[in-house]
Amino acid sequence: MTATTTTAIVLQPVGTAVRGGRAMLVITSTIVVAALLLAAFGSFIAPDALSQDILLGATPPGTPGHVLGTDELGRDVLQLLVAGSGSALAGPLVIALGSMLLGIVVGTLSGYVQGLFDFVMGRVTDLLLALPVVVVAIVIAGLFGSSYWVTVAMLVVLFAPSDIRLVRAAVIEQTARPYIESARMLRLNPLRIMFRHVLPNVSPIIVTNALVNMAIAIVALSSLSFLGVGVAPGSADWGRQLDDGRALLLSNPAASLAPAIAIVVVACAINLLGDALAARADARRGV
Repeated sequence: MTATTTTAIVLQPVGTAVRGGRAMLVITSTIVVAALLLAAFGSFIAPDALSQDILLGATPPGTPGHVLGTDELGRDVLQLLVAGSGSALAGPLVIALGSMLLGIVVGTLSGYVQGLFDFVMGRVTDLLLALPVVVVAIVIAGLFGSSYWVTVAMLVVLFAPSDIRLVRAAVIEQTARPYIESARMLRLNPLRIMFRHVLPNVSPIIVTNALVNMAIAIVALSSLSFLGVGVAPGSADWGRQLDDGRALLLSNPAASLAPAIAIVVVACAINLLGDALAARADARRGV
């Protein structure tokens, strides 16, 4: 009787946690997919986002024809929000994928081959990890211009060291396992062992980290846009909207609050999606 009661008490929270994890996965996936679709088709949904009406000027939310009001140039805030999702999310997606690719290639080679290559890459990643992202971005923008894609390329390089270290650690942990020793005894090609046998076993960690990187990149790129780096003045971008709407906090607070909320919600959803996927991967491995 006591054993049965104890089992029931233990199983109930586990079931609740599983249902909660599934609910979190569904909610965050929905938000992320909706945001990506908006980024892909935002320019078609709001083609006139940059149209100005100087005579109208800044208006509060609820103005006829303008749900979130207008900015000081008479541009519709909601349309700017929709059109700005493209630059706000496209760059972070490229940053996450680019740093993930560098992490996979360099981290796998470093963790499997080790030796001199591992030592050199370790010192390079230490140096890059020590650099402050925002300060480096401002310096590079001053030297080479503040082009959007130059900024994205720079952030790919600055985000890659964390991916390299993560993949390297995971690969080192896998290379000590019996299946790798068996592959080596069969004299399989090292590249085949690394990318066909080792890499699939560390892929859940890589995917989760890529999502975390994308969430961080959204905040970093929006911060740089707010500071005037990466996105040209007057462009439709969430970070640029934050800067443009600062002077309108009294006349139309939605001009700044709407892009700020969008950045927070999407970044948090991507981060939580990574956590949910990591939890499901751990559950499948029995961790």
